[in-house]
Amino acid sequence: MVKADMIIRGNRIFTGKKMMEGGIAIKDGKIIEVCKEDSMAQYIGNETQVYKFDNQTIMPGFHDFHIHLTLGCLFEDYVNLADARSAEETAQKVKDFADSRPDDEWILGFSWYHIFWDKKDMPDRTILDELIPDRPVFLLNAECHGAWLNSKALKLAGIDENTENPPFGMIMKDEDGKPTGILLETAMRLAADQAFKIPEKKAVELMERFLAKANRLGITSVSDMLPLPGFEVGDLSLYRKFEQDDKLTVRTFFLSPLNGDLSQARGLREEYQSDVLRFSGLKQFLDGVATTYTALMVEPYSDNPSEKGEAFLPPGLLEQWITEADREGFRVRLHACGDGAVRLGLDLYEKAEEQNRRRDSRHTIEHIEVIHPDDIRRFQQLGVVASMQPEHMAITEKYQDNVYLTRMGQERDQYTWPIKTLGESGAAMAFGSDFPVVELNPMLEIYRAVTRRFNDGEPEDGWNPKEKIPLEEALRHYTAGPAFGNFMEDKLGTLEKGKLADVIVMDRDLFAVDPEQLLEAKVKFTVMDGKVVYKDEEL
Repeated sequence: MVKADMIIRGNRIFTGKKMMEGGIAIKDGKIIEVCKEDSMAQYIGNETQVYKFDNQTIMPGFHDFHIHLTLGCLFEDYVNLADARSAEETAQKVKDFADSRPDDEWILGFSWYHIFWDKKDMPDRTILDELIPDRPVFLLNAECHGAWLNSKALKLAGIDENTENPPFGMIMKDEDGKPTGILLETAMRLAADQAFKIPEKKAVELMERFLAKANRLGITSVSDMLPLPGFEVGDLSLYRKFEQDDKLTVRTFFLSPLNGDLSQARGLREEYQSDVLRFSGLKQFLDGVATTYTALMVEPYSDNPSEKGEAFLPPGLLEQWITEADREGFRVRLHACGDGAVRLGLDLYEKAEEQNRRRDSRHTIEHIEVIHPDDIRRFQQLGVVASMQPEHMAITEKYQDNVYLTRMGQERDQYTWPIKTLGESGAAMAFGSDFPVVELNPMLEIYRAVTRRFNDGEPEDGWNPKEKIPLEEALRHYTAGPAFGNFMEDKLGTLEKGKLADVIVMDRDLFAVDPEQLLEAKVKFTVMDGKVVYKDEEL
């Protein structure tokens, strides 16, 4: 009888398909058996490590289906502006940070959100100029669809009153035609390429820090959505180096831009195909976000009847690109927040299928913050994966500040974040965080999907309570769902014999606690590829 390298025992094992008492035997990075306690002894040898847990959920490792890995690494090291409640307070936090980092060429900041401020107007460069006139400042907003720059940064980027807006981008300008310092969507690229140049030594340090954090949160796999509006933030050579050094403790499935040129994608598909680092498809944006009225809607915004957003790129061009990519076997993932963008994405996938015939493409729509009821069943009919981030629905602290209530209006409000409805329609579902737009912690997403409450506890029954889902479903959407989405369901997502050994242990029985306690739950033990990559100090 083969002896296991490791055995994890417990009375609350959630395999992803059922709850059981017993153990998981692991050998050479794979699960060799999942069985009841009385069958475990035969797998224990002199060198076998045995871990025993009581009344603590043992389950598959979390698989975050939508993050921005390198951007998240930067977020962890630079100034976090989420708590600021005015433009002036934000600028002061940036000034304090800049003073503490005198050697940084560019001052980076993240997560400012004017909707949180007492005055909800967009800020301008002069506020930053007063405090930081001589060093370039680039501040990415909470949704990663807008940036606030000072005059120094605008000058280095070559942005002035004569600079024209790029396609699906905006350089906001004042009454005199001068840039205000706000760049929206693809306009961010004009400065981002300079701002995000990070020395290799720093990049390695930040990557190590990210991996440690992810493992501490029980994350063993991620989908890295490298492309942002008009630009990319990421270094595949760094990922490869970590893989070669056996230090990539989070399986990384990354994407490249859908841009009509498949030559790069062909090379990446050939080069990156391991179970730890894999090319997984092409990403493009169909629209922006509702908070800035750039999400594409079927009908105009309720609080701005003259606006319904627009497509990021001409639909005819997108159809050409997607059909060609589909013909060559590439999976496509499309950012679509508004119901108009969701419909456009489904239409584009349907047209590609008509041209190329049906295949198991697992094309994906990202976000789906609101959907038209006519499009709900089309996900299942077309085999399109619904990639959703429940924490996005509570991006404002208080329910009363929820801008979607005014943007969408009462009729559309019932179709916001339609998690349960899509699942019941037969759509394949996968959860992610969109880190660093929100925190990396999967338990935030789980809690939000189960309760649909904001951080102020409102509404008590949840926003659109009919869309709440049971804990078991939420956990599956964060494990088995992403595994399916990345064509890895035969290797990941559930605890079964023959699958890769990615296992986590929580500090409590998630199924026995009040939903409010889900926010307090911590990971005690993380195994990735059969190796212990995190364990609580008490173990």
